[in-house]
Amino acid sequence: MIKFRHKNIFYTCGLIFSLVLFPGLTNAAEDSSKTGDISRGAQQWANNCARCHNMRDPKEFRDDEWKPIVLHMRVRAGLTGQQSRDILTFLQSSNYIAVNASASSDTSSAVMSGEQIYKQTCIACHGADGKGAIPGVPGFKELLSKSDDTLLQHMIEGFQSPGSPMAMPARGGNPNYTDQDLREALSYIRNNFGQ
Repeated sequence: MIKFRHKNIFYTCGLIFSLVLFPGLTNAAEDSSKTGDISRGAQQWANNCARCHNMRDPKEFRDDEWKPIVLHMRVRAGLTGQQSRDILTFLQSSNYIAVNASASSDTSSAVMSGEQIYKQTCIACHGADGKGAIPGVPGFKELLSKSDDTLLQHMIEGFQSPGSPMAMPARGGNPNYTDQDLREALSYIRNNFGQ
């Protein structure tokens, strides 16, 4: 009976100590109701995770597996709630493979311009100059040697260049982009970064 009380006191003290040392854990439920930003998540993933790890392919774990990993790393890496939400959103969007978004919405009249798509999404990783804003993101100079069909397939399905620690998520991490949106973005990239 005495051993049981000591264990209980030990665990209770440990819990209180954890909550005092890591007050952000008490806000975990509140944090989980907020959404993250894919572009910021890609940047945070590169800036924070690469410090200690070789970058993992986001597809290495399922969405439900990334949640506890990101929560654990939030504490270990000193991430804010917003940073961890952004990283989780990026990682989970990387697992998304859009198969039906293209058929129904290619005929939509609300196609965004390639420049809008690039400046809204692609610029976060590829940079304003197309040379890669994040370590491990290849520049367009080497990527544009591939055919449009190959590049479009990589944009739709996601792709990790051999030797690169950074994987591009499917549809740039935005499942709302149609195949036509991605064609427009590719055209913009070819016209502006293909020289």
